[in-house]
Amino acid sequence: MSRVYNFSAGPAVLPEEVLREAQEEMMDYRGCGMSVMEMSHRSKMFQNIIDEAEADIRELMGIPSNYKVLFLQGGASLQFAMIPMNLMKNRVADYIVTGQWAKKAYQEAQKYGKANKIASSEDKTFSYIPDCSDLPISPDADYVYICENNTIYGTKYKQLPNTKGKLLVADVSSCFLSEPVDVTKYGIIYGGVQKNIGPAGMVISIVRDDLITDDVLEGTPTMMKFKTHADAGSMYNTPNCYCIYMCGKVFKWLKKMGGLEVMKQRNEEKAKILYDFLDESKLFHGTVVPEDRSPMNVPFVTGNAELDAKFVKESKEAGFENLKGHRTVGGMRASIYNAMPKEGVEALVAFMKKFEEENL
Repeated sequence: MSRVYNFSAGPAVLPEEVLREAQEEMMDYRGCGMSVMEMSHRSKMFQNIIDEAEADIRELMGIPSNYKVLFLQGGASLQFAMIPMNLMKNRVADYIVTGQWAKKAYQEAQKYGKANKIASSEDKTFSYIPDCSDLPISPDADYVYICENNTIYGTKYKQLPNTKGKLLVADVSSCFLSEPVDVTKYGIIYGGVQKNIGPAGMVISIVRDDLITDDVLEGTPTMMKFKTHADAGSMYNTPNCYCIYMCGKVFKWLKKMGGLEVMKQRNEEKAKILYDFLDESKLFHGTVVPEDRSPMNVPFVTGNAELDAKFVKESKEAGFENLKGHRTVGGMRASIYNAMPKEGVEALVAFMKKFEEENL
């Protein structure tokens, strides 16, 4: 069977080249006679895999030496609790709520202290990013929290909020490694890997050294302390070995492609093809204000639920998978992460044009 064009929001499409390499090494990794899945995480061979993965992501993102790279389990959702547990010294944090995941993080933080919603775009179904140039930042806030790219709603911060000197914490799950980033602007920048980097089951947290201490909220479990994992080199307990191995392969692929500057250009080019069509289409339209559109996740609708359902059904039959929108918003959504080839987006637009001609 030939491979489909997979527009899933996550777990998502992986580079074919990476999957073929993993396939070749599945039974015997570099002559050791076993799969990485079977390998002891305490072995020298696995230590090399994790060390190389860390070195490559540091190089790709230009991560300074005073930040730790942690390969953690529990996905981004566990970070919703881990962040306040480790950072809420004053028991106060400010949250900008621009989508479902920022909202969940905000709700979770309320268990640990006073979480203030200082801006939100919920009034218009999260279809825009609020103006963050002059926010009512709490004077005693321990940090300001954002979700930088909103997978469900298809919005993206084009400019980071003015935190007025407060620590910025960002969930970048769905735009991770899609463009160059200045890590020094964040106290913590983290993301689940299952959208733009690797298989599901892991989160990478990049945490500034001074935030990694034993001074955490009382009752914080050992496994929920950044220090536990930083001190053990992400191997306090058995890590998600195979996921680390796969992410490492994707980092190598990104370097081979030319790095994050090249990925940014590629991603903008792909997104333009789809957004340009949506802007001129008489049947389909995007749901996000143009200036806040995400290059990664593109939601669109026809305005007719029955027609949306017909499109999803026929697109699947034509080899376009996972175009149905999130259950909370309906419509359609195309996630066009790093590994989605330009041809996939072009083929989708050609199919949409044909569907429009047949259904207008």
